[in-house]
Amino acid sequence: MLNSTSLVHEYMQILCEHVGIVNAEKFIVMVKSDAFDYTAWQREHYDKIPDEELRQNMIEFCKAHPFKGKLIHEDE
Repeated sequence: MLNSTSLVHEYMQILCEHVGIVNAEKFIVMVKSDAFDYTAWQREHYDKIPDEELRQNMIEFCKAHPFKGKLIHEDE
C-alpha cells in the first residue's frame, strides 16, 4: 500500500499526463473548495449511467481485479 505522499505524487502524475498540469491544478482547487460536494457529484454521475451498463462495468472490473484479501465476518 502506498503512503499518502506517494499516492498524491502518483495520482498527480496521472492527472498531469491526461489533462495537463494547469487543468490538474484547477481540478485540485475545485475538489478542495467548500462548494464541491463529491458525494452529490458521484450520485449525479452514476445516475446518468444506464443500470445494465453499470452492472456490466462492475462485472468486468471484478474479473480484472479479483479480491485477494481476507473476508471479515461479523460472527468471528
